[in-house]
Amino acid sequence: MHATIYHNPRCSKSREALALLTEAGADVTIVEYLKRPPTVATLSRLYALAGLSPCEGLRMAEPAAKGLAARDDAAILEAMAIDPILIERPLVETDKGVVLARPPERVRSIL
Repeated sequence: MHATIYHNPRCSKSREALALLTEAGADVTIVEYLKRPPTVATLSRLYALAGLSPCEGLRMAEPAAKGLAARDDAAILEAMAIDPILIERPLVETDKGVVLARPPERVRSIL
């Protein structure tokens, strides 16, 4: 099985999700999204597949996120593409779907 994880190696939840994928034997593509931010189109597709709104994927712990929560989806996605620290992590995609792996155990639902 192939999996893609939008990963921040400094985040414990992201590291835990990656470990679960590895333990499950997944062939994992790691996208360090802070170094290679996903496009608006990619984020839109991932959130749609996960059944999440862009606002639900917004990392509210970031000061810049607070002013975005009331904005429309397009504005939130654009801000995330420009400043990827605003993306809640980790996002994980397999052939079975996409999850925001918080808690990390959510990856099991798409293995």
